[in-house]
Amino acid sequence: MSRPNGSVTWRGLAPLLGLGLVLVSGSGCERTQVSAAPCEPTAEPPTASAPAPEIADPNQETARFIAHNYVKREVRIPMRDGATLFTTIYSPGEALRAGAPALPIMLFRTPYSIGPYGEALPDKLGPQPAMMRDGYIFVYQDVRGRFMSDGEFVNMTPQIDDKSGPADIDESSDTYDTIAWLLDNVEGHSGKVGQWGISYPGFYAAAAVIDAHPALLAVSPQAPIADWWYDDFHHHGAFLLPHLFNFISSFGRARDGHTQDWPARFDHGTPDGFEFFKRLGPVRNANERYFHHEIAFWDAVMDHPNYDEFWASRNLLPHLERVSALGPAVMTVGGWFDAEDLYGPLHIYAALEQADPSGRNSLVMGPWQHGGWARTDGASLGDVSFGAATSLEYQAEIERRFFATTLGHPVAAEYEGCAALPEAYMFETGANRWRSFEQWPPNTQARALWFGPDGSLREQAPEDRPRSFDAFISDPAHPVPFTSAIAKGMTREYMSDDQRFAARRADVLVYQTEPLTEPLTIAGPLSAQLWVSTDQRDADWIVKLIDVLPDDAPDHEGLREGMHMGGYQMMVRSEVMRGRFREDPSAPKPFKPNQPTEVTLPLQDVLHTFGVGHRVMVQVQSTWFPLVDLNPQGWVDNIYAAREADFVAAQHRVYRDAKHASGLRFGSLAASEGQQPSRCRVGETPAQ
Repeated sequence: MSRPNGSVTWRGLAPLLGLGLVLVSGSGCERTQVSAAPCEPTAEPPTASAPAPEIADPNQETARFIAHNYVKREVRIPMRDGATLFTTIYSPGEALRAGAPALPIMLFRTPYSIGPYGEALPDKLGPQPAMMRDGYIFVYQDVRGRFMSDGEFVNMTPQIDDKSGPADIDESSDTYDTIAWLLDNVEGHSGKVGQWGISYPGFYAAAAVIDAHPALLAVSPQAPIADWWYDDFHHHGAFLLPHLFNFISSFGRARDGHTQDWPARFDHGTPDGFEFFKRLGPVRNANERYFHHEIAFWDAVMDHPNYDEFWASRNLLPHLERVSALGPAVMTVGGWFDAEDLYGPLHIYAALEQADPSGRNSLVMGPWQHGGWARTDGASLGDVSFGAATSLEYQAEIERRFFATTLGHPVAAEYEGCAALPEAYMFETGANRWRSFEQWPPNTQARALWFGPDGSLREQAPEDRPRSFDAFISDPAHPVPFTSAIAKGMTREYMSDDQRFAARRADVLVYQTEPLTEPLTIAGPLSAQLWVSTDQRDADWIVKLIDVLPDDAPDHEGLREGMHMGGYQMMVRSEVMRGRFREDPSAPKPFKPNQPTEVTLPLQDVLHTFGVGHRVMVQVQSTWFPLVDLNPQGWVDNIYAAREADFVAAQHRVYRDAKHASGLRFGSLAASEGQQPSRCRVGETPAQ
């Protein structure tokens, strides 16, 4: 079988495995119209006596399936500026084609390595096992500057809207050039391309929507990064210390040419992240003790504590908002309990909706951790049960169907007669059921719950004329932990964890309603309206929305030993703001000591029902360690340059009088809004 254009083909089909034979393509190269550089062969062709391809885990059924049904081919795809990107193509054999002469291409671009390289075969392909068995041409690519690809890697590559020549490259152009090459050089495709990616690869999928190649018909950014001032490493200017530290200590190491290997993981020397980062002290010590200015992106973060052009240039949302007509159908996916990228999915969907309201743009939000829809069955998270395997339902009902029907895959016939996929397919936590909406956010009734005396939380706004407040001492030497678990960094479960450990601290303010006499469903965005003061000049403000279960709430199957659900304080949503950025993230402003100041903290969207007998609770605090780095509270221009002497205890106040009312604003959903989506492939009733 002849393969032009500089590639190596590793045959994964069972008969060839049995013979110990690997067929290899030729090494000739061709150029396409948009690609100005020749491609190159990626490896020396093996001889006919080469051993059979190695399977990463031969005991896994999926690995054996891939070996019997897919052919692996490695190529270098030329970009318009001359760089070549290392790419692996897995083409289905005749058994999967089932008489179909042409199949769609599914593209995945990542900075995290597309290994295994060479003859070894992976133990999974595609977004989910069913799609692997359906048979697509799966294409995996190391993005520019990572692992085996040429070029310089740039984190969150800035988008160039007006390109003047081949030197103007970004992720949109690299994707375009990749698709153009695939259409010219891959056999047996239908001319239709889909793309997906989770987390950082989700950013690359979202960027592909801008100036999209005409053949790109279906894109699913999943847990995509949109803006690193609100995703991953920052939340409203507050720095999520262990998340960047643990990630960039390996990911951020410069490579020495092409490589197939990850740098070594950082060794904390202890499983206790709280103690490790407490001993680290001020963030400036990270370079002095560990990084030694060898990690360029860490240094860049330290040099840009405010939202300046460095961060603004990496914000994808303004470029998505300028898409005049949405080419591909887009299905953005996120998890309500995604500790890393919750901002991205909600705002990428909203940006595309604003850009082209008539385009095929949809949103799916489930009760998942980061990537949980692909990595877990979605039946639970930590101690919280969702009543059913939500990930499996999503995969069958939504994801497989979206790609099959949009790309014209032969299995699309299985969905004939099904109702159209909804605009928004959302899981309602608390009630544990899927709901569909014609728009997101849905139509809601504006409501509020206000802080009152004695820790009360009530719908009636405060009427007290005298200044009323609750106070606490925030001491950086004794910060509030973000979890009761022993962990080196951000835990997957913290966004649904029991908050009783925090409620019992003197430096956490707690407000809660009486037990509800009727259900309350909160839907869409919500925000905390706070009136606060400090006797210092800076402070962080953390607000948590919590569902307090009745004392007699039953335990569920699978609950970890020693845990009980009676009185469980389930975190539904939480957010933090660095107070200096309360007015403008690009212009930090100190507080005037002891002067009441308004702080509005947007929290991300929710869809949650507080049941009868439950209480609504709000907690307010100023440390959340080590999830968020410590605020010195004494004023420094750059917190990342603060020294030990700058960290001081402070008295903070949260006001709750008529002139300075503090509380939570949200939208409540009427029972008539939204509906339970009809099922097409899975005949289960909604989880109750």
